Amino acid sequence: MANTVNTQEFEPLAAGPDIERLKAAYRGEKTDRVPNFEVLIEDQHVEKILGKPAGNTLSVGGDIAKGAEETSADIRPMYPEDYINLCNVIGQDAIALEALWTPIKQKKEDGTVDFMYDKSLKSRKDLERVIWPGEPELEHVLRYVREYRKAVEGTKIGVVMLSGCLFQTLYEFVIGMHDCMIMSLEDQEFLEELISKSADFYEELHRRAIAEGVDILFVADDFAFNTGMFIPPDIFWKIWRPSYERIIQPALDAGIPVKFHSDGKLDQAMDMLIDMGINCINPMDPSGCDYREYKKRYGNRVTLSGNIDIEYPLVRGTTEDVENDVKAHCEVMMKGGGRWEAASSHSVVNYIPHENFITMINAVHKYGRY
Repeated sequence: MANTVNTQEFEPLAAGPDIERLKAAYRGEKTDRVPNFEVLIEDQHVEKILGKPAGNTLSVGGDIAKGAEETSADIRPMYPEDYINLCNVIGQDAIALEALWTPIKQKKEDGTVDFMYDKSLKSRKDLERVIWPGEPELEHVLRYVREYRKAVEGTKIGVVMLSGCLFQTLYEFVIGMHDCMIMSLEDQEFLEELISKSADFYEELHRRAIAEGVDILFVADDFAFNTGMFIPPDIFWKIWRPSYERIIQPALDAGIPVKFHSDGKLDQAMDMLIDMGINCINPMDPSGCDYREYKKRYGNRVTLSGNIDIEYPLVRGTTEDVENDVKAHCEVMMKGGGRWEAASSHSVVNYIPHENFITMINAVHKYGRY
């Protein structure tokens, strides 16, 4: 019979949150236990944990992680006091601040200014109405960096900056997927220029956020599906890599870890990402990645994160299924000293049964001790 965990509440932790644990895990150093980190826990789970409505872990009153169009509203990140309380319950070592989408704006024909998230940028002529982000957009994020940094003073909890969707902002919201893929083949110079202009914003944002005390830079840019990359690798590296190296350089210069996220099968990208200086790669999307294979191929070169499948066992499995899956992951991923961060394959969405989320966290803390 499988071991069981208390599925009614999160079990007390002997070793609570500690940002030094998370940073050490990303650097491949020994830690006391496997760290657990979820960049997005949706609002219904948060309310059950805290006993009150508090939004999701990226925003209050909206869902920025679901789309750039949400950025057009004045939606603030989760109040840090609530986030800290949540971290103390689930043993998460850091609170995360979101700046995913490049805040590209446009001047419309009627003279008004709005975000250019209508997939209308198709050619150089459209640049005439583009307004690239500057100081107001930087300060919009940095004021929350300062708020989060102040809130964690006196705790062992750190602050993570989540940002950097250079490519994804363009194909998903500004250009459109179909036209962006055609552009990558027919007008690579233009696409590279657009990515570079976004990188100007993020390079400065990251430099200043790190100076304000961000502990870890978590950059994200989906460029793959479950069979491989959207664009042939040799083309994509030419278009994307120089700009991405620019936006992570402030973290490399400061000696803070860099974590990278892309869904999909990343086999064609892993060596390049490691060569760029990435410390941790997330989420080992189970639709295209076998965690056992990735552990063998990359586990001694980079910290791997995620792979606990939200479809099964988290949504469709029993609590026993969840515990068994976490245990199996621990048995494989902890070999040789670890270099694994326990996390879901995407995020803790509301349609995951809450008892399964509790079971996952409790199982990580139970089986994840070194």
